[in-house]
Amino acid sequence: MKSSRLVSILLLLQTRGRMTAAQLAQELEVSVRTVYRDVDALHTAGVPLYGDAGHAGGYQLLAGYRTRLTGLSAGEAEALFLSGIPGPAAELGLGSALAAAQLKLRAALPAELRSQADRMRSRFHLDAPGWYASDDEVPYLTAVADAVWHSRVLDIRYRRWKEPTDVDRRLEPYGLVLKAGRWYVVAAPGPRTYRVDQILELAVGEGEFEPPTDFDLAAYWQRYQADFHARLYGGDALVRLSPAAAARLTGAAARALADTGTDEPDGWTRALLPIESVDHAHGEFLAMGAEIEVLGPPELRARIAATARALAERYA
Repeated sequence: MKSSRLVSILLLLQTRGRMTAAQLAQELEVSVRTVYRDVDALHTAGVPLYGDAGHAGGYQLLAGYRTRLTGLSAGEAEALFLSGIPGPAAELGLGSALAAAQLKLRAALPAELRSQADRMRSRFHLDAPGWYASDDEVPYLTAVADAVWHSRVLDIRYRRWKEPTDVDRRLEPYGLVLKAGRWYVVAAPGPRTYRVDQILELAVGEGEFEPPTDFDLAAYWQRYQADFHARLYGGDALVRLSPAAAARLTGAAARALADTGTDEPDGWTRALLPIESVDHAHGEFLAMGAEIEVLGPPELRARIAATARALAERYA
């Protein structure tokens, strides 16, 4: 809707300062010509908005102008209350701040939206970690978060999986990411990704740093996950799956089944599934019992056949 888009332009300029028509168009997913028309509409409505031409130009609000328009929709109010995950906020030392912010937001909402937000909070609860994830202690999380926020250099002793396991690193932390209940810090040089719970010692360095203006934490994390999965799955296995086994697949295996699976006359499905290694796949596929047949690679098929013969002899 045009009215919603006009409000969005106003709030974008209020929060971000100068923006070009192209930037506004990209943010709002409309054409540049639509942005021009919307800006004219804001001018007509008396909004003190002006634009400068040239390479460094763009639109901005007159200095000191602030709108008090906060028109939250019902969905937006519900989403704000749903987004407040108490566990991670408490881990960052922001639990009480989150509770206070939600209380203030709730008090500011009209009665109808307040009721809907309360209903959302009573019906939905987000619990990010998996069932079998242990509650790892993260003693330095607050210190890392503070360094991220204030662009402070960190000197750490870090435990990694390869030799030598314990190493010293000087980091410039760009951002924190919570993934499946585990905290990661993205830091230069690199940047690279470190598990916060593997930091053994930490000291805040003397210096500060300036994060790159073009660094996008969300974009970095998306690339990192893609690279991680590419490194994780070093090969493929050709298998036949019963309907029960096919239904149990998740993640990359389920996606591969959808992409490569072909139905066979007996009701089973032939597919090429990604595997980390022969050792790992040996254990994973054995857990499916007789609901899977491994056709290749030959080494994996031979190992599973040998294990099956040993089990048959043991339980004869």
